[in-house]
Amino acid sequence: MINRVLPCLLAISLLSGCMSRESEMLGAPVEGYNHTSVAINRFTVNGAGGPNLGPYGGGGGQVCCGSVPRYWRPGLRAIVEWEKDPNPGASVGWPPHGTDGWREAYKKHAANYTHHRVVVEIPQYQEAGTLKVHFLPCDQVRVSADNIFYGIPGYPYNFPRKMEDTECPAL
Repeated sequence: MINRVLPCLLAISLLSGCMSRESEMLGAPVEGYNHTSVAINRFTVNGAGGPNLGPYGGGGGQVCCGSVPRYWRPGLRAIVEWEKDPNPGASVGWPPHGTDGWREAYKKHAANYTHHRVVVEIPQYQEAGTLKVHFLPCDQVRVSADNIFYGIPGYPYNFPRKMEDTECPAL
């Protein structure tokens, strides 16, 4: 009987110790906002993928999951990588999808995609929330990780939805 009870008590004490600890990192959905006329074919923030963003698009969907520290700390940064299509409307008039002609047109078009990587500061937050990535003209990016959303007073990056590609924000 003791041979059965002792392992059970040990397992329960180990599990309760794990459950009483507060996790340092929290799961966070990833959301993107594209304030430019280009398409963001794909992006990652700290390795977590985000949705495809058409010109001046985003904010309508989240992808799971990135992670953020439960508590903000000075020097908190995010690594953002993305692929940009500078001419997202070029496929109009292409041969039918799936044909050799379409594949050739796509290959020529995709040769103009550009790849980018930046490291940006994450502003202070009181409560950890969604990882929100803003793509701005001049290949500038901003990331927030709070529970305040775009368009709400107090959100740190309430940029205009549409920004001119030559309008490089002074940040």
